[in-house]
Amino acid sequence: MATNAASPPAQQQAHTMSREERKVLAGTLVGTTIEWYDFFIYAQAAAFILATHYFNPAGAENPAVGQIVAWASLGISFLFRPLGAIVAGHIGDKYGRKITLVLTLFGMGAATTLIGLLPTYEQIGIAAPIILLCLRVLQGFSAGGEWGGAALMAVEHAPNHKRGLFGAYPQIGVPLGMLMATLFMFGVTSLLTPEQFESWGWRVPFLFSIVLIGVGYAIRRAVDESPVFVAMQQRAKESSAPLGQLFRTNKREVTLAALIFAANNAAGYLVIAFFASYGATVLGMPRSETLVASLIGGIGWLIFTMLGGWMSDKIGRKLTFQLGYAFIILWAIPMWFMLNTASLPLFAAAIFILTIGLGPSYGPQSAMYAEMFPARVRYSGISIGYALGSIIGGAFAPLIAQLLLNETGQSWTIGLYIALLSVVSFTAVCFVRKSDQGRDLHIEEVHEEFIAKHPGEEVPPVLPEDMDSNAPQHRR
Repeated sequence: MATNAASPPAQQQAHTMSREERKVLAGTLVGTTIEWYDFFIYAQAAAFILATHYFNPAGAENPAVGQIVAWASLGISFLFRPLGAIVAGHIGDKYGRKITLVLTLFGMGAATTLIGLLPTYEQIGIAAPIILLCLRVLQGFSAGGEWGGAALMAVEHAPNHKRGLFGAYPQIGVPLGMLMATLFMFGVTSLLTPEQFESWGWRVPFLFSIVLIGVGYAIRRAVDESPVFVAMQQRAKESSAPLGQLFRTNKREVTLAALIFAANNAAGYLVIAFFASYGATVLGMPRSETLVASLIGGIGWLIFTMLGGWMSDKIGRKLTFQLGYAFIILWAIPMWFMLNTASLPLFAAAIFILTIGLGPSYGPQSAMYAEMFPARVRYSGISIGYALGSIIGGAFAPLIAQLLLNETGQSWTIGLYIALLSVVSFTAVCFVRKSDQGRDLHIEEVHEEFIAKHPGEEVPPVLPEDMDSNAPQHRR
């Protein structure tokens, strides 16, 4: 398995992270952590609260129906991610990564805070679920552009030989957001009586999002624009239409990006929300125990995501992804027999073991996707591919899992669903070009011009002095 296209020069091997690079990584990490905190708070509320407070009429006589509707509300926001990705991708490719990150941060945080203030069905009737769904749409729209900007800010600032590691920072926002959300929910449920939690306590984690918005904005406004975008501005090439170009020339890459992400997102949403609900409602475990198991899963996800990003710089992104998906395929069905013991140690261990596969199939994603697309459509390409993958995978994974459980009564069928989806994602990874890894993100447009002028001729190799991502050079 090939790794980088060329061995990095000695000065890159001894690369010391600069102050600006640390600011970039902090900014991307904070933003994605806040985004996923907001999503996970809603997912956990959907698991425990929303069916009774907002969708109770649908399940008044059948709690399973109410839970299915609650899971559906979790998935509906994903349908609007592609629209958010299109808008944010166009703004990001046209005006810069930084401004888009700030806009998406405010959109996501505002929607989450308003959910915490929203009256219930008992208080305002049918308007409650309608407004709730509208706020979910705003969350989905904002999230559609969040990840792409964060991923590119990290990868485009990275030294060539550390793209996987740098790109893992926005990725670990997922487990960190999950840990924050779960810890907050665990603290609230532990400090309040069940009646207090049901009445008002569940709103506190939503309202806390307004604090996170302020912290995230303060960090992100101090981050400089991506050097790749700055170089493009200097060359005055923004006059093209990035989105139109994307669908004319990069449909293959968008399709692969969507399929590669689908299985990881589906399995991830089981860790995020479904396992806790399953343990509490089906197995009869205390809610506090299922939240502890989710915390342990979040820790594993954090560790193996960083490990996956680092591995991809050493053994290649394709192989790292393939190892992760192969593990998920093998573990997806057996884990249910461990979960079904309803023993906290075994329940938590089953989730932790799953994250061994989740990390390698998620950590290298930012770097792999950035290397798949040319610079002028990179934001649009990775954002739309990511958004479509989340629809195929995670949008309705808890809903599909609940339906499978209701229809068959056999939890292992959920594992079969995840395994089959992982086979699809594994296959998609196989079609990613090995030559993408290590490509220079700055001078690739020069190569495209060369190909256009000299069809059929081999593109000249990238020279080592052209591969310093923090001081782009453009050879002609």
